[in-house]
Amino acid sequence: MKSPGLLVFLDRHKYLLATLITGASVSLSALAAGEAIVAPDLRIASEFAWKLHPEAAALDARETQAHAAQELAANWTPEPGAISVSSRNDKHNNNLGQQEYEIELATPLWLPGQRAARSAEATTRVDEALSKRAALRWEISGNVREAWWSLAAARNMQALAARQLDTARALDSDIQRRYKIGDVSRIDSNLARTEVHAAQAELIEAETTLLQAEQAFIALTGANPPSILNQEQLTTRSNQRSLADAPLSHPLLARAAGAVSSALARARVAEQSQRAAPELALRMQRERSTADQPYANSVGIRIKIRFSSSAQNREQNAVSLAESMQAEAEMLQLKTKVQLNLEQLFRQQQSQQRQLAIAEQSHALSLDNLQLADKAFQLGETDLSSLLRIRAAAYQAEAQLQRQRLADAALISKLNQAMGVLP
Repeated sequence: MKSPGLLVFLDRHKYLLATLITGASVSLSALAAGEAIVAPDLRIASEFAWKLHPEAAALDARETQAHAAQELAANWTPEPGAISVSSRNDKHNNNLGQQEYEIELATPLWLPGQRAARSAEATTRVDEALSKRAALRWEISGNVREAWWSLAAARNMQALAARQLDTARALDSDIQRRYKIGDVSRIDSNLARTEVHAAQAELIEAETTLLQAEQAFIALTGANPPSILNQEQLTTRSNQRSLADAPLSHPLLARAAGAVSSALARARVAEQSQRAAPELALRMQRERSTADQPYANSVGIRIKIRFSSSAQNREQNAVSLAESMQAEAEMLQLKTKVQLNLEQLFRQQQSQQRQLAIAEQSHALSLDNLQLADKAFQLGETDLSSLLRIRAAAYQAEAQLQRQRLADAALISKLNQAMGVLP
């Protein structure tokens, strides 16, 4: 037998349950068909991660709770009414036929100003639940952005290591050919083989790092990464360099502001609830004194007003005041932290652009040196050790250039994240 609470829950969430069942069916069908789900861009990847996050499912229940509190505050009474029925007779005493029946309908009443305070508090709870949802989506997007660019860096290092191995093998093939005809020494032959082994080890390490990055992305989003990891564009809001124009646009600040509003609303509720709710009751009585007398009916009204406790009121007001003061202090601290983080990222962007320019210049010089050294080695004007040293420097310069380019692209995502912009 199903409980009424379960039936109400199923009725309220029937559309959500239908969506989850449909999504699960589609996923199972895709798995059965051997199809791989791919997140084509950051926005879709963030949506996938949002659907997999355990707290996302609980937010629906919290929003339902907040809406229920809002409905309760809109009622005419703070709590449901009550009915009581009683009967009294003298059957076990004089047994004269005395009989009395009484029925009472009682309902609590709102205190002056309490209903408006409860309604405002319920509204702030709804707003707070929505702001928590937005903040959680923002945090998940930040995790996806970090995994996205970690995967990009791992792919870049794997590609560089593979290219270095191909170059080392080509050089080794040429050296071994020349060694057989006596053009180079055995030391050069061993150096070329050692270079191939070092490149193989670096490629193995890069492939391991890439596999870990791919697994982290799949665990976060439940989807495979795309073949091309696209770069974000710096938004207009990220160019403003300040949160002064839109102080509550950032999801973290909006969540903090919601917490402040909710705490202040609870404080107002505590101020308007200095005593328990009074109770109004309608009493109907039917009675007779003896069996030979007719029944007499009467109707009465009862009002019950509870006393208040000054110590208890001070305690409740102090707790509410402490919560509101803490929420306001946390919001100011968070706003300062977000602003400083944004300013730091803009300074880092300027430094990053200078480092990228230096890396481009160093890469161009290293390529020129490598071409000159390779030509000199072919002509016998330099030894293999010098060529390998210059080749290693060129590889490091190329790796540094690729790292700076990826860091520049990742920094754009960090700036968008710092401004509270979702992918």
